[in-house]
Amino acid sequence: MSHFGYVLGLADDALIAAQRLSEWCSRAPELEEDIALANIALDQLGVARMLLSYAGELEGQGRTEDDLAYLREAHEFRNVRLVELDNGDFAVTMAKLLFLSVYQRLLYDRSIGAGDERIAAVAAKARKESAYHVDHSSRWVVRLGDGTDESHRRMQAAVDQIWPYTHQLFEAGPAVHTLALAGVVVAPSTLRPAWLETIDTVLTESQLSRPNTETAVMSRTEHTEALTELLADMQVLHRAHPGARW
Repeated sequence: MSHFGYVLGLADDALIAAQRLSEWCSRAPELEEDIALANIALDQLGVARMLLSYAGELEGQGRTEDDLAYLREAHEFRNVRLVELDNGDFAVTMAKLLFLSVYQRLLYDRSIGAGDERIAAVAAKARKESAYHVDHSSRWVVRLGDGTDESHRRMQAAVDQIWPYTHQLFEAGPAVHTLALAGVVVAPSTLRPAWLETIDTVLTESQLSRPNTETAVMSRTEHTEALTELLADMQVLHRAHPGARW
């Protein structure tokens, strides 16, 4: 994965997470949560837009953020599978958000000191937002995990279901390792110890168990049918009315 591919992967993680979270609008368990998830989705979308614009510049073929968001097929996306999975019940969404937001917070914190000034600038804007995402999702995981028997069962089931997909967050190809060694970007693998420490703290407080399951290494070009269905909804208007302005 090249420098372009690395930036595109970060952008796609945020973009697809935003799309999934926006699906909770008017469907969350309470009004306050409806607003909170919509705001988190907007935070992710803002990061996605900045990174997609930068990715287009790195590619050098004149593609805009809209082109990259709306005119690629599923196999061209570079997001991890975790963000494209169906929302499931509320516990599944909170597990996904916790695992992703802890990773993003660590990534943004460390990217500020890396050599890519554009990523560092995005990270400086996004770090406070991601800290809120971590706080919000961890509070819900604790509330559900240490709640009733039913909420505990469903929260543990959600953690068990999503856990195998977390390993992909820390995978990267040789090109990214080369960039990381040169101090240009942050190597995803270096984030895992701190990520596990934070996740373990939340799970312990939630009375939840960390799964031991592993999963096969997956490329960021390998996706589930869930992404194809998500993109069909996300891209339909743009593709039906190319170039439209309103």
